[in-house]
Amino acid sequence: MLRIESLAAAYGQSQSLADVSLHIGEGEVVTLLGRNGMGKTTTVRAIMGLLGSVGGRVTGGSIRFGEAALVGEAPHVIARRGIGLVPEGRQVFPTLSVEENLVATARPGRWNLDSIYGLFPRLQERRGNSGRNLSGGEQQMLAIGRALMTDPKLLILDEATEGLAPLIRAEIWAVIGKLKSEGQSILLIDKNLGAVMRLADRHVIIERGRTVWTGDSAALASEPELRERYLHV
Repeated sequence: MLRIESLAAAYGQSQSLADVSLHIGEGEVVTLLGRNGMGKTTTVRAIMGLLGSVGGRVTGGSIRFGEAALVGEAPHVIARRGIGLVPEGRQVFPTLSVEENLVATARPGRWNLDSIYGLFPRLQERRGNSGRNLSGGEQQMLAIGRALMTDPKLLILDEATEGLAPLIRAEIWAVIGKLKSEGQSILLIDKNLGAVMRLADRHVIIERGRTVWTGDSAALASEPELRERYLHV
C-alpha cells in the first residue's frame, strides 16, 4: 500500500532525513519509532506533501502509494488518494463546531456522522461545541474522527496519545485496536512503547534520519539493548 525507499529530506541546508525506508501492507498497523528529533514527523510531512509549507523539501528516494508516486504531489491530491492524517498537536478548526469539523473535509465512504459518534460517543454529546472549547482528549477524538471522515485507505496518527490523561489514552488505544480489527491500515507514531508493541504488526526505528531496525513486536521485546540504544531518553 505505502512504500518508502531511501527517503532523504532537508530544511534549507540542514539534512533531516538521509535514508528512511518502510512499507505498509493492506490492513497492517506499522509504527515509526525513535527519539525526538530523529525524523518521524518529517517523514510524515514528506508522505503528505507538507514539507514545502515548513521550508523543507525531499532531496532523494521515493514514496509510492499503490501505483502513485507521491513526491511532488500537492497535499490535497495526496489526501484524495486515500491518506488521512491526524497531525501532531491535533490542529482542529477552533471556531467550527464538532459537527462542522467532521463534515468540513468529509468524502463519501464507510464513515459518516453516525459511525463516528458510535466510535466516540463523547463527540456526539459535544457536537455543538466549538473546537476551542474541547478538552485535549476530545480534540484528539475529533482529529481522528475528522481524518476517518475522509474515508482513508491509510490512516496516519502522529503522536496519537501525547499529553492525554490515562483514561483518555486507554480510550484512544481501544479505538485504534477496533480500527485494526476492521482492517484499517495505520501508520502510528507514539512514545507508549508498551501499547504499540501490543497493537502493531511491525515496527520501524529511525535514528538521525535513517532506518536502523525493522521487525515485529516479539523481535523488539527480545532486544532490550536495542530499545535502550534507540528509544530511551
